[in-house]
Amino acid sequence: MSKNIVMGIDVSGKRLDAHILPQAQARSFSNDPEGIADLVRVAKEQAVDIVVMEATGGLEVSLARECSRHELGVCVINPRRIRDFARSVGRLAKTDALDAEVIARFGSVMELESQEQPDEAAFRLKGLHNRRSQLVEMRVAEYNRHKRAQPEMRAAIDEHIGYLDKAIVEVDAQIAEAIAQSAEWTRKSELLQEAPGIGAVTSTTLLAALPELGKLSKRKMASLVGVSPLNRDSGSYRGRRSIHGGRASVRRSLYLAALSARRYNPVIKEYYERLTARGKNGKVALVACVHKLLSILNSMIKNGTHWNAQHTTPPPNRLPST
Repeated sequence: MSKNIVMGIDVSGKRLDAHILPQAQARSFSNDPEGIADLVRVAKEQAVDIVVMEATGGLEVSLARECSRHELGVCVINPRRIRDFARSVGRLAKTDALDAEVIARFGSVMELESQEQPDEAAFRLKGLHNRRSQLVEMRVAEYNRHKRAQPEMRAAIDEHIGYLDKAIVEVDAQIAEAIAQSAEWTRKSELLQEAPGIGAVTSTTLLAALPELGKLSKRKMASLVGVSPLNRDSGSYRGRRSIHGGRASVRRSLYLAALSARRYNPVIKEYYERLTARGKNGKVALVACVHKLLSILNSMIKNGTHWNAQHTTPPPNRLPST
C-alpha cells in the first residue's frame, strides 16, 4: 500500500497521542468518544492515508473501528515490532509522545496494509470466544491446584470448578446463538466441521480469531497463523527451520485438531504416516499436518466446497523443527 501521510497513535487508557508524518505534527486527544471524534476529524482534514497503532489489549478497539467507519486506513501492530523498530533506529527513550512518533515512522517505512475491522457482530463473537478461553484457562489452573491442595481446600476448589463448568456452558450457548444469527457464519461453521478432526470449538476459534480464512492464499494464511517454517541460515550454515509467531490461539486449536485428525481424518492420517515413515520426528510431522489441515480448510472456505477424502497438497521440501 502506497502511503504519503501516516498518523501514528500511542494509545493509553485516558489519552491518545498522535504524530503525523511527514508534517511532523504532534497532537493529543482524550481516549473517549469525543476525543476519538476529534482525532478522526483531524485525520480527515490532513488527508491521512493510514492510521497506525499498537495492539494494547483492547484499548485501541474503539479508535480502530471508528477510523475504519470513516474510511481511514487502519493497521494495528504487535507492540513487539514497534519496540524492535525503535531500537533499530536508536530510539531508546520512551514517552507517549515519542512512542507516537516511532509508530508513525514505522508506518511510513514499512509495507503495511489497511486491516478490515470487525463489525458489531464479529466484535461480539470474538469477545465471547476470548471469554471462553479465559474461563477454560481458569478451570485448568483450578484442576492443577486441586491436585496439590490440602484436603480441607479441595471442596472449595471443586465448587469453583463447578461454577466455571456452568459458565463455559453458558458462553458456549451464547456463541452458538451468535453463529446461528448469521447465515454466513452458519455456512462456514458447517463446512469446517465436515473435516474430520474439526469440532465446534475449533470452528468457532477460526471464525472468531481468523476472519481472513478463505480470503488469503495458503502461503499467507500459514504465515498469519504461524505454521510457516522460517529459515535459520547464515553463510554456509544451514539451520533447522522452525515455526514462530502468528496467532497462538488459532495455532493451539489447530494443533489439537490435528491430534484428532491424524487418527480419524484419512488425508491427515496418511500424510502423518508418510512423514513418520520417512524418519520425521512425530511432533515435526504433526506441525506439518497442522499446515496441511489449515490449507485444506482455507480452500474449502474460499471455494465453498465440501470436505472430501481427495484433498491433497504436495509435501513440503523441508519440514519445520521444534
